[in-house]
Amino acid sequence: MVPDESTRLAMLKRGEVDIAHALRGALAQEVRRTAGLKLAATVTAGSFFVSFTSEQWDPKSPWHDQRVRLAASVALDRQAISQAETLGFAKPAASIVPSVFEFAWPAPPIAYDPERARKLLAEAGYPGGFDAGDYTCDASFSDLAEAVVNYLKAVGIRTRMRPLERAAFFAQVRDRKPRNLLQAANGAYGNAATRIEREMTSGGFSYGSYPEIDDLFHQQARETDRKKREALLHQIQKIAYDRVMFAPIWEFAQLHGVGARVEEPGLGLIELHPFSSPYEDLRLRK
Repeated sequence: MVPDESTRLAMLKRGEVDIAHALRGALAQEVRRTAGLKLAATVTAGSFFVSFTSEQWDPKSPWHDQRVRLAASVALDRQAISQAETLGFAKPAASIVPSVFEFAWPAPPIAYDPERARKLLAEAGYPGGFDAGDYTCDASFSDLAEAVVNYLKAVGIRTRMRPLERAAFFAQVRDRKPRNLLQAANGAYGNAATRIEREMTSGGFSYGSYPEIDDLFHQQARETDRKKREALLHQIQKIAYDRVMFAPIWEFAQLHGVGARVEEPGLGLIELHPFSSPYEDLRLRK
């Protein structure tokens, strides 16, 4: 069994381990305050976002209204969430495609604007907000989910956090069982087309898609001219952005505590890899 975050940090402070991976929030702050320990961060391929599940395509659901989805998106203070959970190392996201990926469209930042969120909800017919049901998440990221749920509640979108242990979470996501809101994540390597295929097309892992996205995706798959293919992939990402298919949260940064004995922790040696690697390159001080 993998020790929890608090146990990992305690083991690091006692010198029982030399590197403690995956620390967030107050525990990462404690690493900074502890003499002899160093806090390190690795940029990852992980993008986290709120999925509106099948509700987005259900005319009877509030989430079918683009204004409601946009209200949820602008209700999130992404920079504050990053600061609280990753000490500002995670990059606030405006797209589910990591900005460092090939063919990534430079999506305009999504400004935190709770007043606009309330106005959008009122325009959509929900001046007092509404009960949005469950917010399903991986229990290991309940801290992130709690922040999102609180920001949604502040503008009138009332939702109940439903944390699941990782195995159960992935099983339910695989079978597309979660409804209402889902805290989704994708850490796979690749390029923009990789993420688009899985998360935005009807042939992927998404709950739904739009015909023009499917058409453009098939076009880019046949396109041999790199610039033309990039333009098609950018067009898809812009459609997803304009229609608020998702509420992106962040491009995840993994935080680590590094002990005094370590000379080379192996963090970041492999681009976008969240942990120490390759192991043969790790070194202790002589």
